[in-house]
Amino acid sequence: MKNYHLVKKITRCFLCLTLIFLGFLLPASLWSQESQDLKDKLADPLKHVEDTVMIAGQSYPNQIGGEFSPGKGFDVVKTKYASLNISLYGMARYINQTAEKDSFTDHLGRERFTDLRNDIHWHRTFIWFTGFFYTPRLRYNVSVWGLTTTDQVLLFGNLQYFAHRALRLGVGIGPNLGSRSMQGSWPFWNAGDRQMADDFFRPGFTNGFWIAGEPIKRVNYQFMIGNALSNLGVKAGDLTRDFSYSASLNWMPTTGDFGPRGGTSDFEMHEKVATRIGASFTTMKDDRLNSIAAGSSPINTQVRLSDAVLLYETGSLADGVTIQKSTYQLLSIDYGIKYKGFSLNGEFYFRNLSDFKADGELPVDEINDTGFFASASYMVIKKRLELYGVYGRVYDQFERNPYEISGGVNFFPAKVRNWRINFHVISIQKSPHSSYFGYYTAGQTGTTFSIGTDFLL
Repeated sequence: MKNYHLVKKITRCFLCLTLIFLGFLLPASLWSQESQDLKDKLADPLKHVEDTVMIAGQSYPNQIGGEFSPGKGFDVVKTKYASLNISLYGMARYINQTAEKDSFTDHLGRERFTDLRNDIHWHRTFIWFTGFFYTPRLRYNVSVWGLTTTDQVLLFGNLQYFAHRALRLGVGIGPNLGSRSMQGSWPFWNAGDRQMADDFFRPGFTNGFWIAGEPIKRVNYQFMIGNALSNLGVKAGDLTRDFSYSASLNWMPTTGDFGPRGGTSDFEMHEKVATRIGASFTTMKDDRLNSIAAGSSPINTQVRLSDAVLLYETGSLADGVTIQKSTYQLLSIDYGIKYKGFSLNGEFYFRNLSDFKADGELPVDEINDTGFFASASYMVIKKRLELYGVYGRVYDQFERNPYEISGGVNFFPAKVRNWRINFHVISIQKSPHSSYFGYYTAGQTGTTFSIGTDFLL
């Protein structure tokens, strides 16, 4: 209960400070006409939007979640009134999940199966069709996303209007802003997918509306209203009338940049210390998205308990009892430092699940989980070879306290970020997350080995 009240207090402070900050600074940045520089920004907002991906093979400004920002791509059409660019991403990977045994015991003492993988896949494909029409201020993005490990292919997109460097409007598919990895850093992470703590706590992507911008130099904000914690693969008829609400604020005090997409590695070898501090919050009156019926599986699979059991599956908190609704709240605080090939990154998580509505008695009124991860990396050979290590842990109400120690090597054959070969090893205890998207499977205590290659064109 103390953790819950602490999360609520921190959350209220974060939201209040953000609103006060924007209330004072956004109007000033938007309407002040005292300098010629600001007049130029108003005349051509795109010219002054900081491009965070201007390196070899990259030239597209990352203005929303990384999954929706292409690489340099190939210009197909470019006229005064419209443009079309096609960009590609692909990953092939081998993964081998080993464990002491192929089962685990959940927090209620029940034995469950651990689905261990040993397979080779063309894992992920992205194709982006992007450009502007009528005016360069109006940008479109149509994306084709495919994942062979789940046999999924989705088509989605978003539309953004650049009113000003301090104000950008968007509608379509975007991220719930619950953690830093949801805000543009993909695919420039240490490994090809998220770390354990981040994968466990984070929300997902959804259709919605957002505003974002840089009201003052080196400070960025974003607000998002969405349909669900995760909208991909969910039909409109399955949604409720409740929205998800999320916000993020980040500050890069020393240099004003943190490398392409704000990724984790210092591939660029910063000559000055680059720093980033950020905070994110997501809340929603969540729902299993289908009715409680005998034997039915929940459509909503975004939220898991610390033993990797889905919150909305029957028996998650009590035998034979199914939760229909809950309130989800997540606060995350992240940091990062880069200097001459060395990089240190981390994030802290505070999650509260409460207001359960179920078809029977539950043993708890709320669930409080906290956690973190910290990573360190170093470019051993400039723009060629990188070593990294990660530690992450979840402190949960059921006192399982799952954790991981992982590390690996990135080799860049062409001396550019856009193509790498990655070898990744994870030692994990009581995995709280499970997904064919990433590296983790429910309840695993053991070691995972992975080798893969990915590219961004």
